Amino acid sequence: MSDLPGIVITGASGRMGQMLMKTVLASDKARLVGAVERPGHDWIGRDAGAAMGGAAVGVTVTDDPLEAFAQAQAVIDFTAPAATTHFAELAAQARAVHVIGTTGLGPADLDRLEWAAHHAVIVRAGNMSLGVNLLVQLTKKVAAALDADWDIEVVEAHHRMKVDAPSGTALMLGAAAAEGRGTTLDHARVSGRDGITGARARGSIGFSAIRGGDIVGEHDVIFATEGERITLRHIATDRAIFARGALKAALWGQDKRPGQYDMLDVLGL
Repeated sequence: MSDLPGIVITGASGRMGQMLMKTVLASDKARLVGAVERPGHDWIGRDAGAAMGGAAVGVTVTDDPLEAFAQAQAVIDFTAPAATTHFAELAAQARAVHVIGTTGLGPADLDRLEWAAHHAVIVRAGNMSLGVNLLVQLTKKVAAALDADWDIEVVEAHHRMKVDAPSGTALMLGAAAAEGRGTTLDHARVSGRDGITGARARGSIGFSAIRGGDIVGEHDVIFATEGERITLRHIATDRAIFARGALKAALWGQDKRPGQYDMLDVLGL
Protein backbone atom coordinates (compact mmCIF):
# COMPACT_ATOMS: atom_id res chain seq x y z
CA MET A 1 0.00 0.00 0.00
CA SER A 2 2.83 2.43 0.78
CA ASP A 3 3.83 2.57 -2.90
CA LEU A 4 0.41 3.91 -3.91
CA PRO A 5 0.19 7.67 -4.56
CA GLY A 6 -0.61 9.56 -1.37
CA ILE A 7 -3.53 12.00 -1.64
CA VAL A 8 -4.33 15.04 0.53
CA ILE A 9 -7.86 16.46 0.58
CA THR A 10 -8.37 20.15 1.37
CA GLY A 11 -11.64 21.50 2.76
CA ALA A 12 -12.04 18.09 4.37
CA SER A 13 -15.25 18.80 6.28
CA GLY A 14 -17.24 20.07 3.29
CA ARG A 15 -19.62 18.01 1.18
CA MET A 16 -17.07 17.48 -1.55
CA GLY A 17 -14.22 17.11 0.94
CA GLN A 18 -15.95 14.21 2.66
CA MET A 19 -16.93 12.62 -0.65
CA LEU A 20 -13.35 12.91 -1.88
CA MET A 21 -11.94 11.31 1.28
CA LYS A 22 -14.41 8.43 1.05
CA THR A 23 -13.55 7.93 -2.63
CA VAL A 24 -9.81 7.81 -1.94
CA LEU A 25 -10.28 5.50 1.05
CA ALA A 26 -12.33 3.11 -1.10
CA SER A 27 -9.79 3.11 -3.94
CA ASP A 28 -7.18 0.40 -4.48
CA LYS A 29 -5.08 2.82 -6.56
CA ALA A 30 -4.36 5.56 -3.99
CA ARG A 31 -4.15 6.17 -0.25
CA LEU A 32 -5.35 9.03 1.91
CA VAL A 33 -2.35 10.64 3.64
CA GLY A 34 -3.74 14.01 4.70
CA ALA A 35 -6.86 16.05 5.38
CA VAL A 36 -6.70 19.85 5.68
CA GLU A 37 -9.14 22.30 7.26
CA ARG A 38 -8.97 25.99 8.10
CA PRO A 39 -7.45 27.06 11.45
CA GLY A 40 -9.94 26.93 14.30
CA HIS A 41 -12.21 24.34 12.69
CA ASP A 42 -13.53 21.79 15.18
CA TRP A 43 -12.23 18.89 13.06
CA ILE A 44 -8.61 19.93 13.64
CA GLY A 45 -6.74 17.22 15.59
CA ARG A 46 -9.43 14.61 15.02
CA ASP A 47 -9.16 11.43 12.96
CA ALA A 48 -10.72 12.13 9.55
CA GLY A 49 -12.76 8.94 9.54
CA ALA A 50 -14.13 9.53 13.03
CA ALA A 51 -14.93 13.16 12.17
CA MET A 52 -17.08 11.90 9.29
CA GLY A 53 -18.95 9.65 11.71
CA GLY A 54 -17.23 6.40 10.79
CA ALA A 55 -14.28 4.29 11.83
CA ALA A 56 -10.83 5.79 12.39
CA VAL A 57 -8.63 5.80 9.27
CA GLY A 58 -5.32 6.87 10.78
CA VAL A 59 -5.28 10.34 9.20
CA THR A 60 -5.48 13.36 11.50
CA VAL A 61 -7.11 16.54 10.20
CA THR A 62 -4.61 19.39 10.22
CA ASP A 63 -4.53 23.14 9.63
CA ASP A 64 -0.94 22.96 8.31
CA PRO A 65 -1.22 22.35 4.56
CA LEU A 66 2.51 22.53 3.86
CA GLU A 67 3.25 19.70 6.29
CA ALA A 68 0.43 17.63 4.77
CA PHE A 69 1.48 18.33 1.17
CA ALA A 70 5.10 17.39 1.89
CA GLN A 71 4.12 13.74 2.30
CA ALA A 72 1.72 13.63 -0.68
CA GLN A 73 1.96 12.94 -4.39
CA ALA A 74 -1.29 14.78 -5.10
CA VAL A 75 -3.63 17.35 -3.57
CA ILE A 76 -7.33 17.45 -4.46
CA ASP A 77 -8.85 20.84 -3.83
CA PHE A 78 -12.51 21.90 -4.07
CA THR A 79 -12.39 24.97 -1.80
CA ALA A 80 -12.47 28.72 -2.56
CA PRO A 81 -10.31 30.93 -4.80
CA ALA A 82 -8.20 32.50 -2.03
CA ALA A 83 -7.47 29.12 -0.47
CA THR A 84 -6.82 27.43 -3.80
CA THR A 85 -4.21 29.94 -4.94
CA HIS A 86 -2.41 29.57 -1.60
CA PHE A 87 -2.56 25.78 -1.86
CA ALA A 88 -1.20 25.97 -5.43
CA GLU A 89 1.97 27.66 -4.20
CA LEU A 90 2.44 25.06 -1.47
CA ALA A 91 1.70 22.13 -3.80
CA ALA A 92 4.27 23.52 -6.24
CA GLN A 93 6.86 23.60 -3.44
CA ALA A 94 6.03 19.97 -2.63
CA ARG A 95 6.01 19.05 -6.37
CA ALA A 96 2.61 17.45 -5.80
CA VAL A 97 -0.03 17.20 -8.52
CA HIS A 98 -2.70 19.79 -7.72
CA VAL A 99 -6.21 18.86 -8.88
CA ILE A 100 -8.47 21.91 -8.72
CA GLY A 101 -12.26 21.74 -8.83
CA THR A 102 -12.66 25.22 -7.30
CA THR A 103 -14.83 27.62 -9.30
CA GLY A 104 -15.11 31.41 -9.22
CA LEU A 105 -11.40 32.00 -9.93
CA GLY A 106 -10.63 35.48 -11.26
CA PRO A 107 -7.84 36.74 -13.54
CA ALA A 108 -5.45 37.41 -10.64
CA ASP A 109 -6.09 33.90 -9.28
CA LEU A 110 -5.37 32.37 -12.67
CA ASP A 111 -2.11 34.30 -12.89
CA ARG A 112 -0.99 32.75 -9.59
CA LEU A 113 -1.91 29.28 -10.85
CA GLU A 114 0.09 29.93 -14.01
CA TRP A 115 3.16 30.63 -11.88
CA ALA A 116 2.64 27.48 -9.81
CA ALA A 117 2.27 25.38 -12.97
CA HIS A 118 5.86 26.17 -13.90
CA HIS A 119 6.91 23.94 -11.01
CA ALA A 120 4.22 21.26 -10.71
CA VAL A 121 1.29 19.64 -12.51
CA ILE A 122 -2.05 21.42 -12.16
CA VAL A 123 -5.24 19.78 -13.44
CA ARG A 124 -8.07 22.32 -13.31
CA ALA A 125 -11.63 21.93 -14.54
CA GLY A 126 -14.99 23.50 -13.78
CA ASN A 127 -16.37 19.97 -13.73
CA MET A 128 -14.60 16.63 -13.27
CA SER A 129 -17.27 14.31 -14.67
CA LEU A 130 -16.85 12.30 -17.87
CA GLY A 131 -20.38 13.13 -18.99
CA VAL A 132 -19.93 16.88 -18.64
CA ASN A 133 -16.65 16.86 -20.53
CA LEU A 134 -18.31 14.93 -23.36
CA LEU A 135 -21.07 17.56 -23.29
CA VAL A 136 -18.44 20.28 -23.67
CA GLN A 137 -17.15 18.61 -26.82
CA LEU A 138 -20.65 18.13 -28.21
CA THR A 139 -21.49 21.78 -27.50
CA LYS A 140 -18.46 22.94 -29.45
CA LYS A 141 -19.34 20.71 -32.42
CA VAL A 142 -23.00 21.75 -32.53
CA ALA A 143 -22.12 25.46 -32.21
CA ALA A 144 -19.64 25.10 -35.08
CA ALA A 145 -22.29 23.48 -37.26
CA LEU A 146 -24.97 26.14 -36.69
CA ASP A 147 -24.79 29.80 -37.66
CA ALA A 148 -25.72 32.81 -35.54
CA ASP A 149 -29.40 32.48 -36.53
CA TRP A 150 -29.40 29.86 -33.76
CA ASP A 151 -29.49 31.50 -30.31
CA ILE A 152 -27.51 29.77 -27.55
CA GLU A 153 -28.60 29.67 -23.91
CA VAL A 154 -26.87 27.86 -21.04
CA VAL A 155 -29.20 27.06 -18.14
CA GLU A 156 -27.80 25.60 -14.92
CA ALA A 157 -29.27 24.54 -11.58
CA HIS A 158 -27.49 23.87 -8.27
CA HIS A 159 -28.19 23.55 -4.54
CA ARG A 160 -29.03 26.57 -2.42
CA MET A 161 -25.54 26.70 -0.84
CA LYS A 162 -23.61 27.33 -4.06
CA VAL A 163 -22.02 30.77 -3.87
CA ASP A 164 -20.99 31.52 -7.49
CA ALA A 165 -23.04 31.97 -10.65
CA PRO A 166 -22.92 31.04 -13.44
CA SER A 167 -21.39 27.75 -12.39
CA GLY A 168 -17.92 26.79 -13.53
CA THR A 169 -19.49 24.09 -15.69
CA ALA A 170 -21.84 26.59 -17.34
CA LEU A 171 -18.89 28.80 -18.18
CA MET A 172 -17.04 25.79 -19.64
CA LEU A 173 -20.05 25.09 -21.85
CA GLY A 174 -20.37 28.74 -22.86
CA ALA A 175 -16.68 28.91 -23.72
CA ALA A 176 -17.03 25.76 -25.83
CA ALA A 177 -20.00 27.25 -27.69
CA ALA A 178 -18.07 30.48 -28.28
CA GLU A 179 -15.05 28.56 -29.56
CA GLY A 180 -17.27 26.61 -31.93
CA ARG A 181 -18.64 29.92 -33.21
CA GLY A 182 -15.15 31.35 -33.69
CA THR A 183 -15.51 34.00 -31.00
CA THR A 184 -14.76 34.39 -27.28
CA LEU A 185 -17.08 34.09 -24.32
CA ASP A 186 -16.02 37.53 -23.05
CA HIS A 187 -17.35 38.99 -26.30
CA ALA A 188 -20.58 36.97 -26.55
CA ARG A 189 -21.66 36.46 -22.92
CA VAL A 190 -24.95 37.84 -21.57
CA SER A 191 -25.87 37.10 -17.93
CA GLY A 192 -28.58 38.13 -15.49
CA ARG A 193 -31.26 39.68 -17.69
CA ASP A 194 -33.68 41.85 -15.74
CA GLY A 195 -36.15 44.59 -16.64
CA ILE A 196 -36.52 46.01 -20.13
CA THR A 197 -33.54 44.40 -21.81
CA GLY A 198 -34.44 44.96 -25.45
CA ALA A 199 -34.21 42.34 -28.17
CA ARG A 200 -31.56 39.66 -27.98
CA ALA A 201 -28.28 40.53 -29.73
CA ARG A 202 -27.51 38.22 -32.63
CA GLY A 203 -24.73 35.78 -31.76
CA SER A 204 -24.91 36.30 -28.00
CA ILE A 205 -24.59 33.41 -25.52
CA GLY A 206 -26.98 33.73 -22.59
CA PHE A 207 -26.79 32.30 -19.07
CA SER A 208 -29.45 31.55 -16.49
CA ALA A 209 -28.81 30.20 -12.98
CA ILE A 210 -31.23 28.37 -10.69
CA ARG A 211 -30.45 27.84 -6.99
CA GLY A 212 -32.52 25.68 -4.69
CA GLY A 213 -32.75 22.69 -2.40
CA ASP A 214 -30.11 20.00 -2.77
CA ILE A 215 -29.74 19.97 -6.58
CA VAL A 216 -26.34 18.42 -7.31
CA GLY A 217 -25.98 19.88 -10.80
CA GLU A 218 -28.03 20.21 -13.98
CA HIS A 219 -26.86 21.85 -17.20
CA ASP A 220 -28.72 22.48 -20.45
CA VAL A 221 -27.29 24.02 -23.59
CA ILE A 222 -30.18 25.22 -25.75
CA PHE A 223 -29.80 26.04 -29.45
CA ALA A 224 -32.97 27.77 -30.65
CA THR A 225 -34.05 29.21 -33.98
CA GLU A 226 -37.30 29.83 -35.82
CA GLY A 227 -39.38 26.66 -35.70
CA GLU A 228 -36.94 24.29 -33.98
CA ARG A 229 -34.77 23.79 -30.91
CA ILE A 230 -31.90 21.49 -29.87
CA THR A 231 -31.17 20.83 -26.20
CA LEU A 232 -28.03 19.13 -24.89
CA ARG A 233 -28.42 18.12 -21.23
CA HIS A 234 -26.40 16.65 -18.38
CA ILE A 235 -27.88 15.82 -14.97
CA ALA A 236 -25.72 14.86 -12.00
CA THR A 237 -27.47 13.05 -9.16
CA ASP A 238 -24.46 12.02 -7.07
CA ARG A 239 -21.36 14.04 -6.12
CA ALA A 240 -19.36 10.82 -6.32
CA ILE A 241 -18.99 11.36 -10.08
CA PHE A 242 -16.92 14.49 -9.42
CA ALA A 243 -14.84 12.75 -6.76
CA ARG A 244 -14.09 9.80 -9.05
CA GLY A 245 -13.08 12.16 -11.83
CA ALA A 246 -10.82 14.16 -9.50
CA LEU A 247 -9.08 11.01 -8.29
CA LYS A 248 -8.62 9.88 -11.90
CA ALA A 249 -6.99 13.26 -12.61
CA ALA A 250 -4.68 12.95 -9.60
CA LEU A 251 -3.47 9.54 -10.74
CA TRP A 252 -3.15 10.63 -14.39
CA GLY A 253 -0.92 13.54 -13.43
CA GLN A 254 1.72 11.46 -11.67
CA ASP A 255 4.07 11.09 -14.66
CA LYS A 256 3.31 14.37 -16.45
CA ARG A 257 5.55 17.37 -16.89
CA PRO A 258 4.78 20.60 -14.96
CA GLY A 259 2.04 22.63 -16.59
CA GLN A 260 -1.69 23.27 -16.62
CA TYR A 261 -4.04 20.54 -17.85
CA ASP A 262 -7.78 19.94 -17.86
CA MET A 263 -10.13 16.96 -17.83
CA LEU A 264 -10.10 16.75 -21.61
CA ASP A 265 -6.39 15.96 -21.31
CA VAL A 266 -7.07 13.40 -18.60
CA LEU A 267 -9.81 11.70 -20.63
CA GLY A 268 -7.92 11.94 -23.92
CA LEU A 269 -10.75 13.87 -25.58
